[in-house]
Amino acid sequence: MVTRLTLHEETTMHDHRKLGRELNLFDTDPLIGAGLPYWLPDGAAVRHVLEEYIRDVERRAGYRHVYSPVLGKRELYEISGHWAHYSDDMYPPMDVGGEQLVLRPSLCPHHALIFRSRAHSYRELPLRVAELGGMYRSELSGVLGGLTRVRAIQLNDAHIFCTLEQVAGETRAALELIRRAYGALGIHPARYRLSLPGPGGKYVADPDMWRRAGELLTEVLDSVGVEYEAVEGEAAFYGPKIDVQIADGAGREATLSTVQVDFHQPRQFDLRYTGPDGTGHRPVMVHRSIIGSVERAVAHLIEVHGGAFPAWLAPVQLVALPISEAEVPAATALVRQCVDRGLRAELAGPEGGTLGARIRDARLVPYQAVIGSREMADGRVALRLRDGRRIDPLPAAEVLARVLALTSGHSLDLWDAGASPG
Repeated sequence: MVTRLTLHEETTMHDHRKLGRELNLFDTDPLIGAGLPYWLPDGAAVRHVLEEYIRDVERRAGYRHVYSPVLGKRELYEISGHWAHYSDDMYPPMDVGGEQLVLRPSLCPHHALIFRSRAHSYRELPLRVAELGGMYRSELSGVLGGLTRVRAIQLNDAHIFCTLEQVAGETRAALELIRRAYGALGIHPARYRLSLPGPGGKYVADPDMWRRAGELLTEVLDSVGVEYEAVEGEAAFYGPKIDVQIADGAGREATLSTVQVDFHQPRQFDLRYTGPDGTGHRPVMVHRSIIGSVERAVAHLIEVHGGAFPAWLAPVQLVALPISEAEVPAATALVRQCVDRGLRAELAGPEGGTLGARIRDARLVPYQAVIGSREMADGRVALRLRDGRRIDPLPAAEVLARVLALTSGHSLDLWDAGASPG
């Protein structure tokens, strides 16, 4: 089905909760529970493409991907410090076979154990471990909303185990990955925030650790030349962090991406690597997330783009529009060529109404391929772009090649400069 919007009119500010349902991206059901949305096929397509993009970016940047369980023993979180400092946001333990198991609120303890499971030399560092993994937060029902605040979270997470001398370089590299991803997604940070500890017992009591970690992050922010604001009370319980803030159309801020320096958990889990002197040394753990939770990232993308996602991310990238029943076989063949080459394409046949009605229904699809009798006879496609431009009929193979070049390059452009306005 190609129809995206029925009643919604594009405005300067979009609410992803309303638009996401109108676009058939996600929904909720009281039998599943509040804060536990499910993804419909088009939403799942966006999510899948986004996850694969992030995995590829990380792989090219030297990350190794792992999988780890969403459960852990309560003792694991007692060692990490989550139980003492974060238990209000965790689900209660489940008694299973005489053990207490907990749905994890974070992936970092599991990654610390993955590092600890093998001996490491200084020559292996920095060791970058990444995972798109599930975690769970016991959020109060009053703060839940759409995809921005949920109880089951798919997090784009990674932990870099490195020497103290490598921390600044790894932090700068993480910020560069965030910058590049935002460019491909067409989103812009509202501000950078240096999140520091505040008063109270929420944080690990180790002033020297906090000072060293804060100095490192400050040095990096100053060196990359971004404006930032230092805010007390927003740090993780184990260390300060750089938060990349985004804002919705109403100006409400949320954290999307983070980079954190952690001296605490390597000490708690007694993590070590063998140094050039042949003795054990403690690594530093840099936590970083390029797009944060997939749920919050998609919510922001829905609102920023109003459902008109960048072509590489769109749930349907091309719709084939035969003018009459006679052109349906040619349009069907075009859809098959698209799918075979990795494009997400659908057929919108005459049974869906007039050509004009079908074009309006598909107005959020980046590429509309109109096929009439002349195009069918010549093996050509008359392409209409989502932004209103019309491309003179071209051979189908050339159209697909040019579309693929733009989408595989994660471009925000729909066509090259040679396209003429409609």
